[in-house]
Amino acid sequence: MSIIRDPSLWESGKRKIDWVRGNMSLLRGIEEEFSESKPFAGLKVALSIHLEAKTAYLCKVLAAGGAEMYITGSNPLSTQDDVAAALVHDGLNVFAWHAATAEEYHSHISEVVKVGPNVIIDDGGDLVNMIHNEYPELIKNVIGGCEETTTGIIRLINMDRAGELKFPMMLVNNARCKYLFDNRYGTGQSVWDGINRTTNLIVAGKNVVVAGYGWCGKGVAMRAKGFGASVIVTEVDPIKAMEAVMDGFKVMKMEEAAKIGDLFVTVTGCKDVITERSFYNMKDGAILCNAGHFDCEVDVAGLKKLAVETKAARNNIDGYKLSNGRWLYVIGEGRLVNLAAGDGHPAEIMDMSFAIQALSAAWLVKNRDSLTSKINPVPEEIDASVADRKLKAWGLEIDRLTDEQERYLNSWQV
Repeated sequence: MSIIRDPSLWESGKRKIDWVRGNMSLLRGIEEEFSESKPFAGLKVALSIHLEAKTAYLCKVLAAGGAEMYITGSNPLSTQDDVAAALVHDGLNVFAWHAATAEEYHSHISEVVKVGPNVIIDDGGDLVNMIHNEYPELIKNVIGGCEETTTGIIRLINMDRAGELKFPMMLVNNARCKYLFDNRYGTGQSVWDGINRTTNLIVAGKNVVVAGYGWCGKGVAMRAKGFGASVIVTEVDPIKAMEAVMDGFKVMKMEEAAKIGDLFVTVTGCKDVITERSFYNMKDGAILCNAGHFDCEVDVAGLKKLAVETKAARNNIDGYKLSNGRWLYVIGEGRLVNLAAGDGHPAEIMDMSFAIQALSAAWLVKNRDSLTSKINPVPEEIDASVADRKLKAWGLEIDRLTDEQERYLNSWQV
């Protein structure tokens, strides 16, 4: 019952999955545990995450735990058709293909929701949003779910605040072993992987403008600095702006940064970060891309309307000529540059994030009858377990508190 582009591509996809499996030691261990304990036996799991090899391996781990998997992507440009084919070849249900139209993408999400899932693994909130708005009769089947991204968590919090969230969700993105590493080191590296392989231009000596100085923005700025760029940060949060200054970066408003930037990366989770008022101030040849979840941070639709001429400048780079004669270039249609123009985060980073996903989903199922809140943090024991497993995989040991130290830290008397 799968809907994919080309089933014959499965061997290429299998090679990709085998490669990341060899570099994801935490998930391999969890796969062994799940194969014995079967925490998802008899349950339907709906998953919407960028469909590439690392996600595929997470799906196989959940399936090893007894889950009946229904899988789609979370971005029309991040699905890899050979990986989708490999999952179908192994008996999993996939509804996704690369470069889906808006209608096709919506249809693929719908196919996954219509099965009446018991557990939801979401990346950005599209599954949760659709089941609430279009299939409310299926909510009764849902035990709960896990959310991978900052953007998705913002949506969940707003739904909960409005009293609209109808089942428990685990805030996976807020786990320390997720945001401290995935958001900072994963995004920091994979964004530049996507930019560099797509543009084939040097970063050193350029003015790089990073919009947003959260954990993802910190990673992007840090790597740009390492490449030799002069980094400018734009922010709306005064405390984050101060932090950027003390980290050695210039801070200014976007309308000023637009005049001097050579390459722009938005990492805010908001919309309309770079718009018409900035486009006309930009240099001829300025390059724009987005590393936030949705394709609304750079106003590409507005840029298309302003353009007097367009062209495909290079694979995955579109050029737009403005009435002032200057050309601006957008990578990956303004979608997530590390996935629209790359392979996403390194395997070792996603090993931690997906370990938290898998363990949180199993914890959710196990504790389904005792949850009283719709918004749930990842339990500290899961976060600590992932860190311990990772250190062990690195062959490292750390000190442990003695009983006396524990008492000292939990006492108000010296």
